[in-house]
Amino acid sequence: MALMITDECINCDVCEPECPNQAISMGEDHYVIDPQRCTECVGHFDEPQCVQVCPVSCIPVNPAHVESRATLWEKYRRLQAAQVTARGG
Repeated sequence: MALMITDECINCDVCEPECPNQAISMGEDHYVIDPQRCTECVGHFDEPQCVQVCPVSCIPVNPAHVESRATLWEKYRRLQAAQVTARGG
């Protein structure tokens, strides 16, 4: 499952730096989460960090991107491999 940020977002800027996958960015009206990069922090933390720090609880599971924990783990591994390749390693 990837997460999503709803229009209840107050653009407080606390979630973006907490994302270990750089999946959060400023959208047209509020922050958004790239479902291709969101692993719900699987591989990094036990809980999604953006959800932990959000003061308005506007980060639910994205129903359009339901994924199992195993799928999230594989996505994490692909993202890590891409980072190593990008660094020339």
